[in-house]
Amino acid sequence: MSGGTPVGSASMRQRHSQGYFSGNEDLEDDASSRMCRTPPPTPRARTWIEVMENVLWLASAAFIIYFGDRNSNFIYVLWKDERIKRVALYLGLLCTLLNLVIILFTTLFSWDIRRVDEKLEVLNPSTAPIITLLGLLSFCLLSFALWPIWSFLTLPLLFTLFMAFMVMLPYLPTWTFHPEPETFRTD
Repeated sequence: MSGGTPVGSASMRQRHSQGYFSGNEDLEDDASSRMCRTPPPTPRARTWIEVMENVLWLASAAFIIYFGDRNSNFIYVLWKDERIKRVALYLGLLCTLLNLVIILFTTLFSWDIRRVDEKLEVLNPSTAPIITLLGLLSFCLLSFALWPIWSFLTLPLLFTLFMAFMVMLPYLPTWTFHPEPETFRTD
């Protein structure tokens, strides 16, 4: 046999590929069918500008929560102020809570149905319009409820609190669901 690679006691015939200009090297038959092993993506280091933006959002939210309406903090204003439209506030908070429940359900609680080797998809595409509408509705209701206190500053106030929550979200503890092993128990 000519041009074979020794495998055990026999030779394996190799083909020459005319598409490669690698100096007439022999290529194996299954070279194109091999799995390409790529290393897992490494987390990208954040630039100092991104870090400063995150610090600015968190500091702005802390300022809003601490100073509130200059007389008392934000939580006390939400709890006791008579100028707030309570029905709109409660409906806005309910929409926000419902939005968070849908997001948590679609990302975390439905994860046990998926195979282990699948990547975690952020959201089911069919829930995206519902989440968007609930977010828009809650923003409008909260703006309407808080408008008597901060007037036109209500819009940047709510946006700042939302952005601070989004900046803080990756640093919150997460729980991963490990699948149960597929072994039989003898107890």
